[in-house]
Amino acid sequence: MTSTILITGTSSGLGRATAKHFQAKGWNVIATMRTPAQETELNQLDRTLVTRLDVQDVASVQSAIAAGIARFGRIDGLVNNAGYGAYGPLEATSLDKIRRQFDVNVIGLLATTQALLPHFRANRKGTVVNISSVGGKIAFPLGTLYHGTKFAVEGLSESLHYELAPLGIAVKLVEPGGIATDFSGRSFDFSNDPAISEYQPLVESLTTVLGPMMALGSTPEQIAEVVYTAMTDGTDRLRYEAGGDAIQFLAGRRAVEDKAFFAGMREQFGLDT
Repeated sequence: MTSTILITGTSSGLGRATAKHFQAKGWNVIATMRTPAQETELNQLDRTLVTRLDVQDVASVQSAIAAGIARFGRIDGLVNNAGYGAYGPLEATSLDKIRRQFDVNVIGLLATTQALLPHFRANRKGTVVNISSVGGKIAFPLGTLYHGTKFAVEGLSESLHYELAPLGIAVKLVEPGGIATDFSGRSFDFSNDPAISEYQPLVESLTTVLGPMMALGSTPEQIAEVVYTAMTDGTDRLRYEAGGDAIQFLAGRRAVEDKAFFAGMREQFGLDT
């Protein structure tokens, strides 16, 4: 029987690459996005259903699941990929943006997972792959909101993997480093108030450091291969570091104590005074 995957956030980047990778591997794919009417590529693929899902709209989550089951009979895996990064000084960030960052990256992920659990539990089988980040283990300056959400994804996934394993449901975390996409594009939301002059040197430094770092990262297709491995390896492994930069960075973090690591970060971002 052909396995079926539901993936959130497939309109671009890693989500799109993951949908195409699973489809090429012979899976049925429920490729979800907020604006499916604009899609012109994925809906041309065999065994692929493109449907609307906005993780902030629970009704759309339930409708997408129902449509996928109606089309393919069952769902075997979920990739919680939808998300974005909100950066900038906390003082310059609106409460609406704070709420939206957590609504999309954390509450939306939980809502989508929760909606599929009855189906997985009834089948006594299912795998949830949550897309975390190196930024779920290491925090950069001005990333209070983004890192807060990814640290949350790490913790909730670790807890869920205990909770769901007795039911036959696996939970996995994929931790990419940089992904070579448009650093200032749709997945990056930066808040700033130039009138607050004290933050501006750090704002400039962040752009200087993170832009090239992201550009040198893995391709979405390379990370999609790790997502596929996490979904299909049949192990109880929780974490999958994805990309050479992620492996190197996280190994370096584990090798030093907080004091030395923080000193290195301050130096890198010009925070030493």
